[in-house]
Formats: sequence, C-alpha cells, structure tokens
Amino acid sequence: MGTKRRLEREAEQEAKKAKKESKSKAESAREAERDAAQVDLDRLQQVNRAAKKEERRLIVVLEDACLETVKWGKGFGLLNVDEHSGILRKHGRDLTSARPDIAHQCLLMLMDSPLNRAGLLQVFIRTANNVLIEVNPQTRIPRTFPRFAGLMVQLLHKFSIKASDSSVKLLKVIKNPVSDHLPVGCKKVLMSYSADKIVKPSDLVPSDLDAPLCVVIGAIAKGSVETDYTEESACIGNYPLSAALTCTKITSAFEEAWGVF
Repeated sequence: MGTKRRLEREAEQEAKKAKKESKSKAESAREAERDAAQVDLDRLQQVNRAAKKEERRLIVVLEDACLETVKWGKGFGLLNVDEHSGILRKHGRDLTSARPDIAHQCLLMLMDSPLNRAGLLQVFIRTANNVLIEVNPQTRIPRTFPRFAGLMVQLLHKFSIKASDSSVKLLKVIKNPVSDHLPVGCKKVLMSYSADKIVKPSDLVPSDLDAPLCVVIGAIAKGSVETDYTEESACIGNYPLSAALTCTKITSAFEEAWGVF
C-alpha cells in the first residue's frame, strides 16, 4: 500500500509539474504575441508618421494658453480676469495670466478659416499648466465666451469632448510633448516680436509646397513664450500683433500660396 501511495503522489506531482510548465509556455507565447503586436504597432505608427512627412498642411500650436479651471459658486468656471480678479489678487497672480479670451479669439479665427475647411490646418493648444489639447478640424468653436468657457471646463475635467451625433472626439487632452504629434522632419517656427528675423507671412510658406510647417503662436496677453522644440523664431511685422491677428495673417498667407479661397 505504501508503494502504491508513493507512486500515486509521484504521478500527481508529475501531472502538476507538467501542467505548470504548460501554463508557463502558454503565458510566454501570449507575451511574445503581445510584444510582436506592440512592435507591429510601433512600426505602423512610424510608417504613418513617415507617410505624413510630405503631406501639405499648416500646424498651429497655441502655446501658454490661459485655460485653467477654478472653483466658482456651486461649480467650476474658467479662470478669467473679468470674473475672478479677487481670486487672482488673493493669490498674488498677475491679472494678465487669466486671459482665456485670447485662446477663444485665436480658435475662432483658425477654425473658421478657408484653410481649415479645406483640410489643410491642424491645431494644438498647450496651456500654461502644460496640458496639451488636440483640436479636431471639424470642431465648431462656440461664438460667445461664456459657452466657450463652459466647453473648456468640461474638456479639462473629462479630458475629451465628443460630437453630439457621433463618437468622434472634437477636443481631447493628449500626451506631451507636442513634438511627438508632429510629422517627421516638420520645420517648427516660433512667432515672436523680439525675434531677429523679420519676414512677410508669405515667406513662411515652405519652398516645397507639399511640405508641412508648424507655427507656434503665444496665446498670451503680454511678453513672449519660450519653447524647447522650435528650431527658429520669426517676426511678421514691425509692430506688435495680437495672437488672433497673427493667426489670421499666417493662415491667409498659406491660403494664397496654396490656392485656397
């Protein structure tokens, strides 16, 4: 009887060992499949980015946009100097650091432009708090500031805004840095009044008309923005221009160069 039990225990242990080895092999196979799928996905993303390298389009990044939520009454509001000057003074903040209306004006100009309607414009927003937002070209920006403020509060809290009649995300918070979302080899120019290089807006259009260009515009009331991903700075006038007017002049120059009316 003792020998029989010993043999049964040994057989049981062998069965458990075989089962454990089989499970380990299955897990290894699944991990290998996941790794292969990730490699394929990485390659696909690289191919897609490379394919976009020569795609004609203007990319505008609204940098340092004043988009920040604040507890207001029974809910939340978009921090702005008109309604929250007391909060700003209480925390010793510059009143010009709460000007979300500048980003609103820029977005109205950009999204209403013929360039955007022709599918040749891509817009990103990076807030002063380093939140990166991608704007779908199909997005219709609210005409009034209170509606825009409500939309931004919803976006910053829920991280995306979907179209009412579909699952398309019109606005969404994406991962930094912004350079990861730009085409490979895309030239990046920072608009700055203090730049040494003064050019006409039409001079910004690449000589290769099919090449993309990224233009960074500060959505701020005063001062200048600093970035670590732009290659050069340029000024498009002898006088300081508002961010919205800069957007308009640049999109108009590209529309003329690309035959968009």
